[in-house]
Amino acid sequence: MTEKELRKKAMALPKSPGVYIMKNRDKKIIYIGKAKALKNRVSSYFGSHSNHSAKVIRMVENVDNFDYILCDTEFEALVLECSLIKQHMPKYNILLKDDKGYNYIKVTKGEFPRIKECYRMDDENAEYIGPFISNFSVKKAVEETLKIFRLPSCNKRFPRDWGKSRPCLNGFMGLCSAPCSGRISKEEYQQNVADAVAFLKGGSAKAVKDMTARMEEYSEALEFEKAAKLRDRIRAIKNLEEKQKVVSINVPEEDVFALVNSNKKACFDVIRFKNGRLTDSEHWLIDSVDSLPEARFELIERYYSMRDYIPSRIAVDGEIEDEELLREYLEKQRGKKVEFIHPQKGEHLAIVNMCVKNANEHLAQNQGRLGKELAALEELGNLLGLPKPPEYIESYDISHTFGADNVAGMVVFHNGRPMKKAYKRFSIKGFDGQNDVGSMREVLERRFKHYYEDGEDSTFKILPDLILLDGGEPQVNAVLPVIKEMNLSVPVFGMVKDSKHRTRAIAYGGGEISISSQRSVFTLVSTIQEEVHRFAITYHRKKHQKSSLSTSLTKIEGIGDKKAKLLLKEFKTISRIKESDVKTLSAVNGISEADAERIVRFYNDN
Repeated sequence: MTEKELRKKAMALPKSPGVYIMKNRDKKIIYIGKAKALKNRVSSYFGSHSNHSAKVIRMVENVDNFDYILCDTEFEALVLECSLIKQHMPKYNILLKDDKGYNYIKVTKGEFPRIKECYRMDDENAEYIGPFISNFSVKKAVEETLKIFRLPSCNKRFPRDWGKSRPCLNGFMGLCSAPCSGRISKEEYQQNVADAVAFLKGGSAKAVKDMTARMEEYSEALEFEKAAKLRDRIRAIKNLEEKQKVVSINVPEEDVFALVNSNKKACFDVIRFKNGRLTDSEHWLIDSVDSLPEARFELIERYYSMRDYIPSRIAVDGEIEDEELLREYLEKQRGKKVEFIHPQKGEHLAIVNMCVKNANEHLAQNQGRLGKELAALEELGNLLGLPKPPEYIESYDISHTFGADNVAGMVVFHNGRPMKKAYKRFSIKGFDGQNDVGSMREVLERRFKHYYEDGEDSTFKILPDLILLDGGEPQVNAVLPVIKEMNLSVPVFGMVKDSKHRTRAIAYGGGEISISSQRSVFTLVSTIQEEVHRFAITYHRKKHQKSSLSTSLTKIEGIGDKKAKLLLKEFKTISRIKESDVKTLSAVNGISEADAERIVRFYNDN
């Protein structure tokens, strides 16, 4: 049928509630909708498209015919629409794929058992805990358990890889006992796994009680190291419980919904609470929606058509079209009262905002924000001929004023983002005067000395995948022998600037690599270079300001930094101190008459 014929058919419809069913030329259902007045709603699709979105226009272009079913009420039309959509899953309706299934926690057998999440019981030699409905709960439980009991989450296989490599970042951060480096015995590892399984099965209260009893036994037997490990584990469990209390609400049950829209995609996010605690979280990425209130109605209705449980309270981040109709429908499904809330303040608003933030993050990731960062690292690794993308990058810059107050800054980028807790500052000690190449060599020598001598908790123990120096070939050539002398294998490159102080190329032992045509690499390297320059010059300015303020005063016998600060605080400037007599100077609390005489004599002589 032509659009003109479809409009003529629509204009003949009654102004009664009902459901309309759009079909294409192959008689396949492509859209199902409900209406308070069928004639008004269906006829609006055919004719002028000025008020239609691109998605509706595409749908109408594919309509060849439509059917309709009259209903006595709009509520009856909604129930029928829901049933038909679930049955036919039309292409142009907003649909949510239900990937919910049973989830398990798997505990493997062997000398070094592993704990992981899984969707099915496919290994008869493993132990399974579950089933659980919520994948979110299982994932969080496994993540937190591995952290508390310091168990590995990597893909290494034990005992094959036991004691054969340096620990990864989790090992350095104390989140894993690092069996790969041989730090832990097989017996201790197995005990950790047994404690973790008991924690998962019996809950935190029982686990804490059992570990407390064992800790006391170790203390009485003077095995204080073992007692301390249990103490730290108990503390970690209690810290976890405190974190869980933060994400909680003072009602028995509540679902929270948020819908975030962009030009191409939208994200629908759900957070579920039971007994006041967050128990589940789900999200769906769908095509961009035309109307947020209308989409919220459809999405919430679709969501509960896939879920058996409907709570008494539902918090939403905005307006819902026909909210009373939706509430009536959900109450009929639940058999009890349902309340919609639109929080404006307090803890409920904070939870809704958290849901919105999650939806924004999922949408951002889908649009490639995180993907761009990882792609830049992969491109940088390929450009420099590295065996893998540089996950952990260190960068260094020297800063001074004509050789005075010579300092260096070290910044770290992990997975393309600043890791500020690993930043370090160095005050150059080996010589005075301007020598950027010598300064860079000294800094790298001191850095890798820390690598060999520091304790396991130091971020210096993390060997970088790449070092970027602010400077060209001379700096690189000065540092490469340091790396070789210390029996290390770390790639080192320089960052070369143009006349306008912008990143131009990457320098190595034999020349330069242009990065101007590599947009993602250029952006990443420029960001690193700007950050290390900012960090180094901020430290230099602070040190230079301190030294320049008190330089002349601290040259006077008996006047150190403390007395110099007292004098500057009182007189504000060196000029006023020079003009003061012994009586005025000695009136300052902390400055003796002898000090005052030396000050006056010093400035008279000079």
